[in-house]
Amino acid sequence: MNPITPVNLDKLPPGPRLRLTAEVLRTYARVRWVMRDPDAEHAVGRLRTNGRPPADAREPAEHPESTEQQDLAAAHEQNLELLAAWRLAHATGRVLERLPSDSRCLFRSLTLMCMLERRGIDQTLVVAVRPQPFGAHAWLEVDGQPVLPEADPGYERLLEL
Repeated sequence: MNPITPVNLDKLPPGPRLRLTAEVLRTYARVRWVMRDPDAEHAVGRLRTNGRPPADAREPAEHPESTEQQDLAAAHEQNLELLAAWRLAHATGRVLERLPSDSRCLFRSLTLMCMLERRGIDQTLVVAVRPQPFGAHAWLEVDGQPVLPEADPGYERLLEL
């Protein structure tokens, strides 16, 4: 199955929208199942790799000497990935907000992380805490840009995966 990556700003037609909704629901169910593991870092690693070897264990791609045109193409690709991540974050939020279960920031972030990983888009899971009154928040960043709502001021980054 080819994953839907919405990069244009138009609405998805009904067929791809239905497939994307089903993918969000399947991914969310898998996230809920895997996160039963008491070792959260191990569980996130399992979600991130989805049975594939970790990125640092894969064969490195050979990069010929960079030219200005290649740099522009890479910047364009990076912008498309960020746009796709924002669109997927929006779609994920729209689907998960309708569920009667707990789909707050951590599970929403983990679901989106799996979907972006499946599409080859690098991301960082950020967990932050606020000491007084205690609060915690999680979100994803792509190229240093938050694609899910970032924490309010007063939160300190605790963990980046």
